[in-house]
Amino acid sequence: MSDLFYSALPGRTLVTVTGEDAHEFLQGLISNDISFATAERAIYASLLTAQGKFLHDFFVVKMEIDSDSKFVFEVESDRADDFVRRLTMYKMRANVDISKLESHAVYAGFGDGAIRGVDLSSDQGSARSVDGGVVYSDPRADSLGVRGILDSDAAASLFEGAGFQSASSDQYDHHRLQLGVPDGSRDIVIEKNFPLECGLDELNAIDYAKGCYIGQELTARTHHRGTIRKHLFPVTVTGPMPEPGTPILWDGNKSGEMRSSHDGIGIALLRIEDVSASVAADTPFVAGDARLAARKPDWAKF
Repeated sequence: MSDLFYSALPGRTLVTVTGEDAHEFLQGLISNDISFATAERAIYASLLTAQGKFLHDFFVVKMEIDSDSKFVFEVESDRADDFVRRLTMYKMRANVDISKLESHAVYAGFGDGAIRGVDLSSDQGSARSVDGGVVYSDPRADSLGVRGILDSDAAASLFEGAGFQSASSDQYDHHRLQLGVPDGSRDIVIEKNFPLECGLDELNAIDYAKGCYIGQELTARTHHRGTIRKHLFPVTVTGPMPEPGTPILWDGNKSGEMRSSHDGIGIALLRIEDVSASVAADTPFVAGDARLAARKPDWAKF
């Protein structure tokens, strides 16, 4: 049996941005350099408040749709309307068109060798066109696998033809949680969390060399000062799974709170020094009736 799997991700929606001012318009808004989003490369990026706090995260790639090259954004479905509203709010007189793309869906392919399995290079976010859609390596981390913007027939042909087995979105979510990678607003609190404490810079969402964008000043200052005290961590849970937002205690004091979870593993925002102490003492965190063991994610650089 193959150790490669693919799944539709029904919680994702596609938004297109096109027009002669699209590049300049987006460059002044998002945290990554839109110049890197091409037909051969996808990027991961975020939209922040003016105070540098999280609003949205998303993937961006260029696709040829109806003989027009468009930036395609993959966003959270239940927040897609808010994403479109915010882009439209900043549009003003810019010659851009913002709309949802209904003809394609989002898929994830995962497992050892997933990137090679769909004939992508090892370059970060490498992409290629597939039957009117696109497949690309997840620009956050190679271990996450690949993503596809495809119709259902093209997805089945691509993945099953390469030996991937069909899987549920819960299986993909379990894979993501094992790696300690946040899933948008399920793990990052809107207008509260800063991108660096959620690892968005380590997951390649922030380009410190590009020009100004909304929230850039505080994000850059925090990066250069190294003042992050909390971070998202993957946790193994013993006992009942804590609900998102459940306070997590270390040595009797609040260290952070629970985020998303599934089948005994999850993600939590915790004080970095408390995790170091927990590992050194081999003593778990406490969240209600549950005990949590935290570890540093492999992709983290702090």
